[in-house]
This record gives sequence, structure tokens and C-alpha cells, in this order.
Amino acid sequence: MSTPRSLANLIDALRVLPGVGPKSATRMAFHLVQRDQHGAGQLAQALMEALGTLKHCRQCNTFTEAEICDICADEQRNQAQLCVVEMPTDLLSVEHTRSYEGLYFVLMGRLSPLDGIGPKDIALQQLLQRASDGIIEEVILATNFTTEGEATAHYLAEMLRARGLKVSRIARGLPVGGELEHADPGTLAQAVIERRGL
Repeated sequence: MSTPRSLANLIDALRVLPGVGPKSATRMAFHLVQRDQHGAGQLAQALMEALGTLKHCRQCNTFTEAEICDICADEQRNQAQLCVVEMPTDLLSVEHTRSYEGLYFVLMGRLSPLDGIGPKDIALQQLLQRASDGIIEEVILATNFTTEGEATAHYLAEMLRARGLKVSRIARGLPVGGELEHADPGTLAQAVIERRGL
């Protein structure tokens, strides 16, 4: 028995989601069509609404429905600090800590030469314009601690320092409540290297 064309198209469409392979996409498609048609309709409507209304903030490049997002529009935030992250989800993670009160810039990716992603494929020029506005004094690089994230941070640091900006990098180390015996050697080594005085 062949799969109906519309069902096959739905399965293929679900496979664009990260971490969803053919089996997971098939299970999701059958669930939506057979058990939750109302949920499927809500999903379709929400997706169409998001695609029709979301755009990039003119200042920080995250997703927003307005020209400028709520964070950039908040005059109470520290206008002299700019935290650079890879993706909007990273911005949300930093924001949830309630430990940072400055502004953000979202690259919408990271440098990855092996994947063909170079400086022109992320919002590098927009970042340089934003950071060079005469108001920003410190740029905090909060890219991920992957090979690509580290390369991106290094590349950005060189470019930003050349423009006379103070550049810092978020620290690495042990998680709060973590035990030394359960830490991997790389994390533990970094925690020792980046120790601070008390």
C-alpha cells in the first residue's frame, strides 16, 4: 500500500524540524491526522500567523512583531553593554537568569567553515554597525562552547577590539550544585584555569 500524497507531504514537512527523523515524522503525522485534528489545525494556524507577523528586530536581530523588540525598547536596560548570542533561544536562556540587564545581538548562526557558513552568512555586518554606534562600551560574547562557537567568538573579538571596544567572554566552569567527581576533564580544567579570587 502506498502512502497518500498529502500524508507523505506532511511527513516530509515534519522532517524539517531538528532531531526529527523519518520514523518520528511518521508518528507525528499519523497522530495529528488520526487523533488530534483540532491540534493539527491550531498548529497550522499558529505557524501561518508566525510566518506572517514575525520579523527581525532592527537593533538586535531577534524575532519580534514590531520594528524594535521589547528588550531593545526598554530604556531601563544598560545601553552600554551588548551581549552577543548565536540564536534567539540563547537570548532567552540568558534572560531567564535575570543576571544580565544590558542589550543583546543575535547572530542567527555561527561560523562553521565545514558546513559552508562564513562571515557573510551570519549577521556580522549588522553586529559591527550596532556595536560601533558610540553608545556600546562593552561587548559580551556568549556564543556556545562548541568548536564553531569558540571560533565565532575569537573572530568577533578580533574585529570588535580593532574598533576600540572592550570585549569579554562568558566564563566556563562547573554547574551550580555540581560535584567535582562527576565533571568531565575539560570542564574541570577550564574551571581551574578561569578561577577567581575570593
